[in-house]
Amino acid sequence: MSIIELIDENIEKYVNFLTFEKGLANNSIIAYKNDIKIFYDFLSKNKISVVKEDELIDFIFYMKTNKYSELSIARALVSVKNFFVFLIKEKKINDNPFENFDAFKTHRKIPEVLSMDEIEKLINTPDLSTKEGIRDRAILELLYSAGIRVSELINMQLTDINLDQKIIRCFGKGSKERVVPVGDYLIDALSNYLNIRNSFKGKGFNQYLFITRRGTKFTRMGIWKIIKKYAKQANLSKNVYPHIFRHSFATHLLSGGADLRSVQEMLGHSDISTTQVYTHVDKSRLKKIHKQFHPRG
Repeated sequence: MSIIELIDENIEKYVNFLTFEKGLANNSIIAYKNDIKIFYDFLSKNKISVVKEDELIDFIFYMKTNKYSELSIARALVSVKNFFVFLIKEKKINDNPFENFDAFKTHRKIPEVLSMDEIEKLINTPDLSTKEGIRDRAILELLYSAGIRVSELINMQLTDINLDQKIIRCFGKGSKERVVPVGDYLIDALSNYLNIRNSFKGKGFNQYLFITRRGTKFTRMGIWKIIKKYAKQANLSKNVYPHIFRHSFATHLLSGGADLRSVQEMLGHSDISTTQVYTHVDKSRLKKIHKQFHPRG
């Protein structure tokens, strides 16, 4: 059976495997399917029935020719590799063409971050004489202090925060649960918000931590608008968006001396290579470590 026929026959089985056994989020599953479709189109156009290392190299050039970015190529290779692993587990093939294939190297785009002064200015912008300002301060503080994703923030429930123990619980990609410690700034901001939260509620009980003026759950767009509003008021020149708080959280932790594994755990990254991109942001810390610990520093 050709590889094209194997994809046709097993792609939906693979999707079920990713959904029910791996527990991946829907967006991740869609990305996997899209990557495998690109690979399928490459095989079809070139009438390839058996895949070996040479075909994988041709696939890279095929994607480059079609103007895919290095990150897209690297992700597609991971998607296809994992699909081959699945086929082996299902005893559909005996050999994995990726077995001796070095991972495609990419130069990851270094994420933009806010400086500590910019974070301070932004978080202090909401007007605390209004209930919306108190709520919005807590939103900004949570994004930065815990480094959570905007999807995790809007889905966070009242039962996910423990102010006494100074921890929050959130559910990341693939519904993976993690616990993140938080500091006094966030505890104070959340306490102030919880004191006025009931004034937002409409009829009925809303279990979500942050709610709109109508007492409903926030959307991603709603949080994005709040952040854009305060970035404009704070006269920040950078493009400020929800995920920049997460980038800043990780970068500032590493700049302060946190170890990479701890930051990985707090971010909820399954692969430490995803976290390592932040080590490229602050070169001054690496220079300081070299100077302090190397005999020729």
